Amino acid sequence: MRRRPVTALAVALVVTLTLSGCVSWFLPPAANTTSTPTGEDVAPELEPFYTQILSWSNCDGGMQCSTAEAPLDWSDPSGDSIELALVRQPTTSSDRIGSLLVNPGGPGGSGYDFVKDSVDYATDDKLQSRFDIVGFDPRGVNRSTPVTCYTDPAELDEYIYGILPGMPGSDEWIAAATASTTAFGNRCLELTGPLLGNVDTPSAARDLDMLRAILGDTTLNYLGFSYGTLLGQVYAELFPDKTGRLVLDGAVDPASDDFEGTATQAQGFESALRAFLKDCDSAKDCPFTGSVDSSLTTIRALLDSLDVSPIANDDGRQLGSSAMFTAIILPLYNAGNWGSLRELFSTVFEGDASFAFQLADAYNGRDANGEYDSNQTEAFISINCLDAHGGGDVAQMRSEAAELKKLAPVFGPQMSWGGTGCPNWPVPSKRDRAPIVAPGSADILVVGTTNDPATPYSWAETVANTLENGHLVTYDGEGHTAYNKSNDCVNKAVDDFLIDGTVPATDPQC
Repeated sequence: MRRRPVTALAVALVVTLTLSGCVSWFLPPAANTTSTPTGEDVAPELEPFYTQILSWSNCDGGMQCSTAEAPLDWSDPSGDSIELALVRQPTTSSDRIGSLLVNPGGPGGSGYDFVKDSVDYATDDKLQSRFDIVGFDPRGVNRSTPVTCYTDPAELDEYIYGILPGMPGSDEWIAAATASTTAFGNRCLELTGPLLGNVDTPSAARDLDMLRAILGDTTLNYLGFSYGTLLGQVYAELFPDKTGRLVLDGAVDPASDDFEGTATQAQGFESALRAFLKDCDSAKDCPFTGSVDSSLTTIRALLDSLDVSPIANDDGRQLGSSAMFTAIILPLYNAGNWGSLRELFSTVFEGDASFAFQLADAYNGRDANGEYDSNQTEAFISINCLDAHGGGDVAQMRSEAAELKKLAPVFGPQMSWGGTGCPNWPVPSKRDRAPIVAPGSADILVVGTTNDPATPYSWAETVANTLENGHLVTYDGEGHTAYNKSNDCVNKAVDDFLIDGTVPATDPQC
């Protein structure tokens, strides 16, 4: 009995709170500073935004923080405005190139927290020595003016972890899922107001251009992971002449529709699960015996059993197949966390749901006290539904569910029924799903991992081939995204491009 249907890109979030953790202890100079905007010509109605001066103040961990203002609606800049939260680590040397804006993914991921808490995970010493590393929360996210759908964490618990009546795909279940997501959207509109209709990716890309200008950079230097690659592509489409050095790691195909995207992701996660099971065979604590195929059958049977008989947790929550799926995919993002995946299966096979909820909670940003550290779930759904929402046709959903089960027998059933998620969203969608060519842009580096479970390698190939000036860097390995977490070959390609503008003559095949 699954609670929240998984739509395309629903598992494309870079997990910034990794199981191992990563924090920088560099302390920049203590003096407050102000920015110097570029002073470029813009439409008169945009001048108040493009000429604003950022005032940086010292904040947690020696970082510097500031807040910018952006129009609520870029088509009506004279109307209300919103706030965008920024944090930066100033460059460690005097040989400064400019600012490097970083987005961790999502949508809904906090770039502010990503840089503040994990700057050494996001970037290496070479980039930190030449750039101010700038994290920002996109519109609707976290410390920026946020999307708000619930004020009581218990309500969000129910939405994420609650158990729907009926079996997945039944008339009863589809009706309950549709009613739940419709109520969620209406609640978001009630608490968020007009912002809910303006958290689309093109609006966030316009924010990005404004931030570039007020930071004082004539062109944008940008490192985007996962969904952040979509934001980068949309920026290049809207502002090709303002592209500087853009790196897109774990690329999202902007033309992929819901079913295509879900099918590709389901197969990607299944491929990563196979790699885990193959590796598990040599581990002393592996809970599986027999072949990889037999172990996949065992996992599918486990998920099916949780649909019928969820496992009770000590806090009263029930571990259904949806929460278990979330717990499984978190360690799949990084092969270094596969030990946690072995522990997950071992404990759940014993009827213990506690570790599964620890993993699912880490993915959903829920702490041990039941509080959520950000609004990533509300922002994720709101941005995805606003970017493009369709679905709702029951016959089509059932046909697609059958196809997904064939393509990915373990994860396909978990990633079906996304069509119940957005068809009744209370504001109209604002982005067409189409290829992005970005004619006239500067060179753009696209990094793809051959066995990336969340943003499959085929997407990186498509994006690099479709962009007029795209260049592919392949990492032959496991895990979601590659820069600063794979090998020296990938790191060198990205660093050389961002620092010197050097484009590999051919794919280095890292």
